[in-house]
Amino acid sequence: MQTIAPLWLWTTFAGIVLVSLFVDFVVLKKQGSHDIGVKEALNWSLVWIALSFLFNGLLWWAVKDSTGSSEIADTKSLEFLTGYLIEKSLAVDNIFVFLLVFTYFAVPTHFQKRVLMIGIIGAIALRTVMILVGGWLLAEFHWILYVFGAFLILTGVKMWWAAGKEPDLNDNPALKLLRKLLPVSKNYDGENFWTVENGKRIATPLFMVICLIALTDVIFAVDSIPAIFAITSDPFIVLTSNVFAILGLRAMYFLLAAVANKFHLLNYGLAVILVFIGAKMCLIDVYKIPVLFSLGVVVGILVVTMLLSVRSATAQPKG
Repeated sequence: MQTIAPLWLWTTFAGIVLVSLFVDFVVLKKQGSHDIGVKEALNWSLVWIALSFLFNGLLWWAVKDSTGSSEIADTKSLEFLTGYLIEKSLAVDNIFVFLLVFTYFAVPTHFQKRVLMIGIIGAIALRTVMILVGGWLLAEFHWILYVFGAFLILTGVKMWWAAGKEPDLNDNPALKLLRKLLPVSKNYDGENFWTVENGKRIATPLFMVICLIALTDVIFAVDSIPAIFAITSDPFIVLTSNVFAILGLRAMYFLLAAVANKFHLLNYGLAVILVFIGAKMCLIDVYKIPVLFSLGVVVGILVVTMLLSVRSATAQPKG
């Protein structure tokens, strides 16, 4: 696996992630469990987005410095931006699943923060492993690109047909298996994952929630990582764009949870994006679609879908 990023940039990226996790998990932990309002979620979302753009600027400078080419630096910077936007877009679908799980288990909002914090750590670890393995597979077996592309197209079609339908967690096989394997309390015990009832140590509903969130992370990674490999094969850009998208996931959840009903058509847009990225991957040896064009398509689809969502919601009579 070849990357254009110098060693010091890898080290800098690792340092930024560690500091970010420290701020998000240690400093914010002092706040304790509390409801996160729209204003707080928006402020933190803007912080994470700004940090991602600053890193992209650092990436541009590092590539320009190491290659002496502004053109190569522009290309790599666009690859990061496109990959970051795709990952952020696909995270929206992931967030809707989080919202469904929290609603199904009636998780108090002041407990949701801890679950999301743990989920982010697991997602970063999982993505790192899957990206390194995926990068190695692509380097050794070029034909896997077509497999990834076909998978994304099928996923997009499936997402389109499922859009607008309410998923039923009662039929979730993972949840059924967990309930068979573990005795679960009917009540929460603060933020604890385990409690004691009748002298026996059993799981709390919050433990079930964290297990389902972990499963969602796996499914999300399987969908999104092939999508970013359609933009670039550089493992550094794939990893950094993924991680920066994940770092802002907690704040993004609380922000979107408040306005989820306003963007009810967004899943249709995400489905189209997946089909486009899958087609781009399948056509890579016939015609390589420019990164700037891909960025424009992704942004255009998201903007149109969000505008149509708001317009249709406004046009509907209030009951």
